[in-house]
Amino acid sequence: MQLAFILYKYFPFGGLQRDFMRIALECQRRGHAIRVYTMIWEGDIPDGFEVLVAPVKALFNHRRNEKFTAWVQADLAERPVDRVIGFNKMPGLDVYYAADPCFEEKAQTLRNPLYRKWGRYKHFADYERAVFAPEAGTEILMISEVQQPLFVKHYHTPRQRFHLLPPGIAQDRRAPPNAAEIRAEFRREFELGDDQLLLVQIGSGFKTKGLDRTLKAVASLPRELKKRTRLIVIGQDDPKPFQLQVKALGISELVRILKGRSDIPRFLLGADLLIHPAYNENTGTVLLEALVAGLPVLVTDVCGYAHYIAEADCGRVVPSPFEQERLNRMLADMLADERQRAFWHRNGLAYADEADLYSMPQRAADVILAERP
Repeated sequence: MQLAFILYKYFPFGGLQRDFMRIALECQRRGHAIRVYTMIWEGDIPDGFEVLVAPVKALFNHRRNEKFTAWVQADLAERPVDRVIGFNKMPGLDVYYAADPCFEEKAQTLRNPLYRKWGRYKHFADYERAVFAPEAGTEILMISEVQQPLFVKHYHTPRQRFHLLPPGIAQDRRAPPNAAEIRAEFRREFELGDDQLLLVQIGSGFKTKGLDRTLKAVASLPRELKKRTRLIVIGQDDPKPFQLQVKALGISELVRILKGRSDIPRFLLGADLLIHPAYNENTGTVLLEALVAGLPVLVTDVCGYAHYIAEADCGRVVPSPFEQERLNRMLADMLADERQRAFWHRNGLAYADEADLYSMPQRAADVILAERP
């Protein structure tokens, strides 16, 4: 089959983008042709992929999205395909990969009612309805079971159109046999002493991921523990507002903010704790990447994959409603207790051996390639 994959932006370090790539490669491995429509492509293009970058520009994102949709639909009319798979909500999809939470739920619960008068709201609401309305024929690949009831609540989507996928953690995130050697080499490279503690926060979108909460928690650590602690933040985002916060909190010598990079497994093996106090998060793939590397995790319960941390007993989950003081105490307790971190480390590795945390690309390809009535 000729398959068309659509996503607004591709860059190598985004969670949605990495999921797209692994699903598309799995479909290609099964013998199908891959065409990709996007507005931005950063990074290498796999052999055999046809990548089309739309020449669309607009002052507002929603207008740009509409121009992009029209451009894609015009090309598809000239060069039809067998299936259209979208990684952002839009009209005309045969299959949608639900990386984003329910827009309508957020609009009604987190926004001022006046927001729903704006053109931006109408655009995103219409594009979401085009996927989830009962009359739409789109099959939906769900990666967060907590979101499905919200889509059903707002759109009455038939339940048989939802396909809940297992996580899709890449095998290279698992702790290898020489994990101790990699850890020692990493800590030498970053000049970390045996008594120092490395805290990492990984993920693009620093504001949504709660980096401000992390910085406050680090600043609140007891004096002796703070002196031993270092924080490395990795992600594709503007670091300036958070660099100002770091300076204001007086922790400049403890914090490094790095751009997205491809050697994340080294950080997971070299660190002592992953912190992820997100304000909202559909899933949180990095939580499971830490789990399978044996790295203890401190995460807020609003993250879709936080329940895996609780089930595996490989860290602690911050309950809602969020309280900064509680996060501060939990971080201090976890950093101070080396024996407990060793226990969580063993639990994570054991869970990684027995749970299906890896087959998402295969299961997604099964749905994409299934015969339609």
